[in-house]
Amino acid sequence: MDARDAAESYDRDLLLHGPKRNEILELWEVERYGVDSYRDADYVSIYGLRPAEWYAKGIRLLGRTAVECTRDALGSAIGRDVASIAAMAPPGASPLILDLFAGSGNTLYWLLRHIPGAEGFGCEMDPRVFELTRKNLAALGLPIRIVNGDYRSGLIGLSAANRLLIAFIAPPWGKALDEVRGLDLRRTSPPIVEIVDVLVDAFPASALLCAVQVYEMLDGESVAELRSRFDGSELHLYTLNDSGRKHGIWLGTRRWTPATEAR
Repeated sequence: MDARDAAESYDRDLLLHGPKRNEILELWEVERYGVDSYRDADYVSIYGLRPAEWYAKGIRLLGRTAVECTRDALGSAIGRDVASIAAMAPPGASPLILDLFAGSGNTLYWLLRHIPGAEGFGCEMDPRVFELTRKNLAALGLPIRIVNGDYRSGLIGLSAANRLLIAFIAPPWGKALDEVRGLDLRRTSPPIVEIVDVLVDAFPASALLCAVQVYEMLDGESVAELRSRFDGSELHLYTLNDSGRKHGIWLGTRRWTPATEAR
C-alpha cells in the first residue's frame, strides 16, 4: 500500500465508479472497503467465508463486484424466505433456480444451500465478472452452471417443463432509485416486468416463483404493475446493521398460489 492508497477512502464511489471498478482487489482493499464504509473488515463475506478465508482459497473480486455482490448476511436471509415459499409449491415439481444477473453467484450459492436438491443456473453479461466468477465457483467446487451472456440469450435452450422455476431478479438499478419516490421497478435496466414477461413466455408449462431484490421505499405504481403479473405476492425487508437502510425481496408466484394468505 502506498501513501496515496493509505489516504484514499475505500468507499462505494471508488470501487463502483472510480479507478478500482474493474481492478481485481487485494485482500487489504476488500477489508479496507468494509472498514471505511461499514466499520467491519469482514463485511464482504461471500460463499459462507470471511474475506481472509475466501481470498486464501484463490477467490478474487473486482471492485464493482465487492460493492454489488449479495453478501452472506443478505444472501442467507433471501435463501430462507425463498425456501419457505418454495416448500409450498405443487408436489413433484423439482426446483430450478435461475439468477439472471449472477455477478459473484453468491445469491445462487445461498439459494442452493436453503433449497437442497435444486439445480442452479446463472447468467452474467460482463465478460470480466463472468470469468472471475467462473473461476471462483470452480475453486470452491460449487455445482452452479453460469454462462456469459444476457438473460434472454442465456435462457435459450434451457429446459424447465413441469419444474418449479425460481428466478432471482436483481438487474442494475441505475437511475431507478429516487430518495423521495423510492425504487421504481419500471426503471431498472432492464425493467422488472419486462424480465418477468420473458420468463412467462419462455416457460409456459412451469410454476414460477420470482424473487425481486428491492429497497425499503418502493414506487407504488411500479409495484402494482408488477403484482398484476402474479397470482400471489409477499414483501420481505431485512435489517442487517450496516447503512441503516433496509433491502429485501418481493416474492411473486404465477400458475400457483402458496397455502398462506398473500401480503
